[in-house]
Amino acid sequence: MRLERLWGASPFKSSYDAVMIGGGIHGLATAYFLAKEHGMSDVAVIERRYVGFGGSGRNTAIVRANQRSQGNVRLYDEGLKLWATLIRDLDFNMMFYNCGNLNTFHSEAALGAARLAISTAQMSGVRSTLLDRKQCKELIPVLNVEDNIKYPVLGGMYHPPGGIVRHDAVAWGLAKGASKYGVHIHQNTEVIGMDIENGKIAGIRTDRGTIRSPRVLICAGGWGALLAQMAGISLPLHPLTIQAMVTQPLKPVLHHVVSSGAYHVYANQTLKGEIATGAHMDPWPNYTTNTTPHYFKHQAEALVELLPFLKGVKFMRHWAGIADMTPDMAPIMHGNDPVEGLYLDVGWGYFGFKSGPITGKYMAQYIADAKRPEILKPFSLRRFEEFRPTGETAGAFSYGPWN
Repeated sequence: MRLERLWGASPFKSSYDAVMIGGGIHGLATAYFLAKEHGMSDVAVIERRYVGFGGSGRNTAIVRANQRSQGNVRLYDEGLKLWATLIRDLDFNMMFYNCGNLNTFHSEAALGAARLAISTAQMSGVRSTLLDRKQCKELIPVLNVEDNIKYPVLGGMYHPPGGIVRHDAVAWGLAKGASKYGVHIHQNTEVIGMDIENGKIAGIRTDRGTIRSPRVLICAGGWGALLAQMAGISLPLHPLTIQAMVTQPLKPVLHHVVSSGAYHVYANQTLKGEIATGAHMDPWPNYTTNTTPHYFKHQAEALVELLPFLKGVKFMRHWAGIADMTPDMAPIMHGNDPVEGLYLDVGWGYFGFKSGPITGKYMAQYIADAKRPEILKPFSLRRFEEFRPTGETAGAFSYGPWN
């Protein structure tokens, strides 16, 4: 039996109607929706390595809509509702598992912040509930709610719409769909410069040649700030490494995503039975994807306190990805300013995977109409110089202090 490739090689053209820089979920989703919903099929996706190489393939695949600010909640909620439609339209199983998400809290201050987040969610029509300690235990029987640990659980925020999606499947499915509508995907192609003429984007330079295009989207995760510099734009982004790992496969025991800010840990059980777990970002800007023994030790200690059944379980794989963090923990979705035809989809920090398809849908609309959709207005680059942060930093209760 001969297997068909999900997408094939495309000829490298000297011009396109639009170019996406970044072959992750955001770039592929934008290209897919440009072609499918706006009839713009003369589109190229440029990727320095391979499809899904960056943050799209280096995460723990959690999706949720329990952020702090109303603008973020609205966007992520619509994104959660999009998965079923996207899976059907692409005819590709992305392994969406709607298992729900529990954030545990370990202080009165954290519980107060949780109440604010829950109120925001409920005002936006998103299901989110405050649970006491006993209810947390009933929801996740393997959770340790005793007082004899470093940070006893006082309560939690339960978000039923959340869950997990297979990250590789999302990237592959979107690449398949984009290719079906005529999008060219160029892997192993590095952008080395931008061409700007009379304040307008004219094209990009790559290590394979120059591409002329009146529309260019930068959506390259942690490398977005470096690409923007090629166009003379300085972005308030810090590239920070996030580490994660998986255990050996276990019988089904953890039926929800669980996270703790005090312990700097989050975990879910994959469909293969592995416990996928991650921690907070490294507290210094860097572009490495090196893993460190410190996080092995941290994860083991935190998990054994919070989920004691994992004592003695072996870690099997350990990886790291780069996230681009803004000062207010919210993304930048911006275009035509100061360079006409140049668009930005950067600064997603922890949240880039969760937002990929829905952001692609709205960025495609933005690029096709040259007009910012209403839902993207809170995320303008200009908010920083106008001192209008989104307020998402209040969501830092989910992650706790840098210790």
